[in-house]
Amino acid sequence: MTATLCSFNLMFSMEKRASPEISSAESHQFIENWIQVQDSLKRRLVTEDDFTWKLPKPTSTATVRGRIEEGDDKHVLKYVGGVDVSFSKDDPSVACGTIVVLDLGTLEVVYDDYSVVRLQTPYVPGFLALREAPVLLKLLEKMKNSAHPFYPQLLMVDGNGLLHPRGFGLACHLGVLANIPTIGIGKTLHHVDGLTQSGVRELLEAKGNLTEDFIALTGYSGRTLGVAMRSTESSLKPIFVSIGHRVSLDTAIIIIKMTCNYRVPEPVRQADIRSRQYLQKHQWR
Repeated sequence: MTATLCSFNLMFSMEKRASPEISSAESHQFIENWIQVQDSLKRRLVTEDDFTWKLPKPTSTATVRGRIEEGDDKHVLKYVGGVDVSFSKDDPSVACGTIVVLDLGTLEVVYDDYSVVRLQTPYVPGFLALREAPVLLKLLEKMKNSAHPFYPQLLMVDGNGLLHPRGFGLACHLGVLANIPTIGIGKTLHHVDGLTQSGVRELLEAKGNLTEDFIALTGYSGRTLGVAMRSTESSLKPIFVSIGHRVSLDTAIIIIKMTCNYRVPEPVRQADIRSRQYLQKHQWR
């Protein structure tokens, strides 16, 4: 376990022990500590392709989904994971973290697992990982420690990556801490670096009948933070794709197109559906 991950776990345990009635000074200190950890993790972020697998060869059909040839399984992207955390409407401290793994060739779920927990850490804007990362990391560690054959080669996260107020969202956190390629999938747009929902809508409408189904999200700084993508022909609302870790934006777009039957990529859609189902079935004791 790295020193940074130890610091992350230590800080999380401190937050769990903290009283919900901590003073404003203590709250400020927690946030200051978290900024330091986040900045430390950010220095390890990789925003270019850094993986050993290859993308599947395109099929001869109109679909962009790839074909994995026999014998190539170890060298071609085959197992794509999705993670999501759902919260109880009756008690927001009760959450269900879920991981699914899909076969990229068929988009069938080959593995799923979940954990229902009671969180003591409040949501702090800009620090979603403070609440959600620990439960998701444990699900990944459970697979890795058992050398599970379906351990994902890439992870799609229901949350943002670089497209984030501090440039380091949940997808970045999970990618760096688990050392796994990740892609951030946002369903709503963070208003960062001058980007706005209305401005993006106007840009998408201006695209009209052009062949491209996405637009680059370039802020006032000149940095491209992600893309707004209409993932299927029937999608009216875009999704917001951003780099998480060890996957370039160009590669992320290709993989997203391989996994969309609906607006949201199937790994994230399945994780979202199942996390809410598991939460409803679970009776907290």
